[in-house]
Amino acid sequence: MATESTPNTALPELSLPEIHSTVSISISPFYWRRLLGFIGPGFLISVGYMDPGNWATDIAGGAQFGYTLLFVIMASNLMAVLLQSLSLKLGVATERDLAQLCRESTGRWGSFFLWIMAEIAIAACDLAEVIGSAIALNLLFHVPLFWGVLITGLDVLLILLLQRWGFRTIEAIVIALIGVILALFCIQMFLSRPDYLPALDSLLIPSRSILTNPAMLYIAIGMLGATVMPHNLYLHSSIVQSRRYKRTPQGKREAVKMANIDSALALTLALFVNAAILVVAAAVFHRSGHFEVAAIEEAYKLLSPLVGAGFASTLFAIALLASGQNSSITGTLAGQVVMEGFIQMRVAPWMRRLITRSLAIIPTIVVVALYGAHGTEKLLILSQVILSLQLSFAVVPLVLFTNSRKRMGEFVNAPWLKALAWIVALVIAGLNAWLLVQMALGR
Repeated sequence: MATESTPNTALPELSLPEIHSTVSISISPFYWRRLLGFIGPGFLISVGYMDPGNWATDIAGGAQFGYTLLFVIMASNLMAVLLQSLSLKLGVATERDLAQLCRESTGRWGSFFLWIMAEIAIAACDLAEVIGSAIALNLLFHVPLFWGVLITGLDVLLILLLQRWGFRTIEAIVIALIGVILALFCIQMFLSRPDYLPALDSLLIPSRSILTNPAMLYIAIGMLGATVMPHNLYLHSSIVQSRRYKRTPQGKREAVKMANIDSALALTLALFVNAAILVVAAAVFHRSGHFEVAAIEEAYKLLSPLVGAGFASTLFAIALLASGQNSSITGTLAGQVVMEGFIQMRVAPWMRRLITRSLAIIPTIVVVALYGAHGTEKLLILSQVILSLQLSFAVVPLVLFTNSRKRMGEFVNAPWLKALAWIVALVIAGLNAWLLVQMALGR
């Protein structure tokens, strides 16, 4: 694939070569024209921050604990902004993705281990998408959950079609679906009439009970896993290279700056969506004493009666379906990056999607057959906790690489950023360790 840069023989392997340097960047002197060329990758990444797994943890957290866990959403989002910024900078500076650098730096067995961890994270994420999409089909069209789960396997055809239309088209469709989700939850927020001042207070000031209440901690860890997703760190370092910017120090500096604006804007919208889901759950369910609401189906059934608007539940289900389909698109791309980067194995996108989706469909079918909808609710939240437990295996290499002047050159993290990145990495590892201790003690 031709680019504006001088070929670099030291970098023979491109990340996602079919889209590498395919999106043109305007050479206009107007800043906003150049910025528009970089808008897209951040929104693809943000999809993972508002997928059905987020819905499950946000609804459960809002119904059980009111607005208390809004601070966890805010803190998780700030961590996400930092980590995604490091990821995109890594991709631009090194012209490699995180998976490729891990393979080159950890040896055969280390790379294999990290690949397995990444695949577990992708499978857990896909599990949430399967359940969320199946629930949405059930709510909207009364398709039984069992058949809904099987129907989700057909999205491999959607992926194949979108790949043929070009990467910019994929980005446009994803942004449009995000717009649908955002608009629907703006309406839901208005209908639910939340207590804005207590919500704002919980958003900015943490509660000590988050660490002392095991049930609240479990949901909080699930929120962290649902927000800062490990496979997104691999994906962002790759798709940021889809832009045809000049591969020179000056061109890379502008690319990092523009990509950071794209990422921050997209993740701010994701923050609003997540906060809105929890606020609606708190305002509608917690305030009315329905603390037990944790399943998406329960939220759907109770939303319209409690809000007093017959269409509220339908809007909720449409947004859920849009969320699941969006996540399917980015999950496929992340799977390609991980498989090609870690083990240098290339398969057709539809085949990669079929493999990943099969791994998610099988356990979901078993749970639906044995436990019904109640089982999928618990499986959905568990998938997000699994994501959180896998997070450190992506975060630590990312911090190590971006702190290395040998790797990053002039783009190496500043001393304050090195310290902040390690603090975030330690907080994530510490919270997960604390959760494991609580689970081991049976609390």
